[in-house]
Amino acid sequence: MAASTAPRRSLFHHPNYRKLWAAATISLFGTQLSLIAIPYIAAVLLKASPGEVGLLTTIEFLPFLLFTLPAGVWVDRFQKRLIMVGGDVGRAVLLLSIPVAYGLNALTMWQLYVVGFGMGMMTVLFDVADQSYLPTILERDELIEGNSKLQISQSSAQILGQPLGGGVVALVNAPAALLLDAISYLGSAGLILWIRETRRRAIGAARPLDPAAAIAASEADEAGPGEAGGVSVAVEAAAAETEAVAQAAEAPGMRSQIMDGLRYIGRHEYLANIAATTATSNLFGNIGMAIFPVYVYRELQMSPAAVGTVGGLGGVGVLLGALIASRVQRRLGVGRTIVLTSLLFGPVNLLIPLATPSVALLFLSAAIFFASVNNVIYNVSQVSLRQAITPDHFLGRMNATMRFLVWGGIPIGSLIGAALSEIVGVRTTIWISAILGLFAFLPVFLSKVRTIQTIPTEDPNEAAAA
Repeated sequence: MAASTAPRRSLFHHPNYRKLWAAATISLFGTQLSLIAIPYIAAVLLKASPGEVGLLTTIEFLPFLLFTLPAGVWVDRFQKRLIMVGGDVGRAVLLLSIPVAYGLNALTMWQLYVVGFGMGMMTVLFDVADQSYLPTILERDELIEGNSKLQISQSSAQILGQPLGGGVVALVNAPAALLLDAISYLGSAGLILWIRETRRRAIGAARPLDPAAAIAASEADEAGPGEAGGVSVAVEAAAAETEAVAQAAEAPGMRSQIMDGLRYIGRHEYLANIAATTATSNLFGNIGMAIFPVYVYRELQMSPAAVGTVGGLGGVGVLLGALIASRVQRRLGVGRTIVLTSLLFGPVNLLIPLATPSVALLFLSAAIFFASVNNVIYNVSQVSLRQAITPDHFLGRMNATMRFLVWGGIPIGSLIGAALSEIVGVRTTIWISAILGLFAFLPVFLSKVRTIQTIPTEDPNEAAAA
C-alpha cells in the first residue's frame, strides 16, 4: 500500500502537545515578569553591592551543579508529568514568599538567596522532566516543529512579558510582578495535569522496560477490551506493568546510573562536543551576565521600562529565530547550522561593553536581538538532535547530564563575575566576559558535528534493543 502523501497536520491539532504548549506559554509569560522584578529588587530596592547581586545568580544556578545528575535518574524512574507539576507548584510557593515578606517590611538579600536556591532546585526537576517528556508524546520527525513552537512561545512571552514586567515594576512595585508569576506557575501545573497519556506512553515515560516487556505492554494497549480475549489482554497488560515495576526496583543504584549518563555523553561523538561548546559559552557569558543588573541600572542609568524594552526586542529575535530555524537547517545542514551559530556567540556580545548611557538602549537592543536569533537557531538544532538520537529510557539521564554540563558553568561564571567586579570594576568584567566568549565555538568546529546533514529518523530504541 502506497504511503500517504497528505501533509501532516499542525501539532496544534495534537491534544497532548496543545496542553503542554499552553502550559509552557503561560509559565513563560509569568517568568518574564520575575526576570525584571528580582534583579531590580536586589540592585535597587535592597541596594545590594555588585558582588552580592552576582552571588544571587550563582546561588540560583547552583542546584544545576548539585542536583541535575540525580534528577536525571529520578526522571527516568518516575512519571515525568507529575515531576513537572511538582516543580511548578513548588516555584509558585517560593515566589509568593517574596511579596509577603516585602509587605511585612522583612525582605532581605538572604531571603532572595533562599528563594533563588529553591527555585533552582524546582527548575532542575521541571526542565529535565520537560525535555524528556516531549519525545514521549511526539514522533521524532515532529520534534523540530514541537521545539520551534515552544521557542515561538518563548519569544512571544519576551516581546510582551518583558515590557509588561518593566511597566509593572515602574508603575506599581517589583513584588507585585512576582504574584503574577506565581499564578502562572499554578496555571501551568493545572494544564499539565490535564494531559491524558496512553498506557504505553505512561509506562514508558516512567520506567525503563526491556524489549520483551515493552512489546507486551504495546500489544496489550493496542488490542483493546472489545476484541476477543479482552480479559487475557488486560491480564497481560497488568503483567507487563508489574514486570516494569520489578525492573525499576532491581535497577542499578543511582551512582551507577549517573555514571552511565556521564559515560554516554563523554563517549558520544556528537553530544560531547555540543556539551563542551554550550558549557563554555555559558561559563564565559555569565561572567558578565551575573552583574548585568548593576551594569544597566547603575552604570548605564537605565529605567526598568527601558530594560524591559530591551528584553522585548530580544523576544522578537527569539521569534524570528524560531521561524527560520527549520529553513536554515535545510539550507546549511544541521551540523553546519550548529557550528555557524556557535561561531557567532561571541561577536554579538561585544556591543554590550561598548554601550554608554546615551546609546545604551540602541546597543543593548541590537546585541540582545541578534544574540536571541542566533541562540534559538542553535538550541532548536542541538536539542532536537539530542532528543532524536537518544533511546526513550535514557532521555532523562541524557538531558540531566547535558543540563549538568552546560548549565553547571553558569554558577561558576557568575561567581567569577561577582569576584571580578569587586576587583576590576563592572565594565571591565563585562569586557572580559565578551572577549572570552569569542572562543566558545571551537569544540563543535573541530568535531564531526559539522558533517551532520539532517536529524536522524531511525528509532534509537530499536538500536538499543538490538
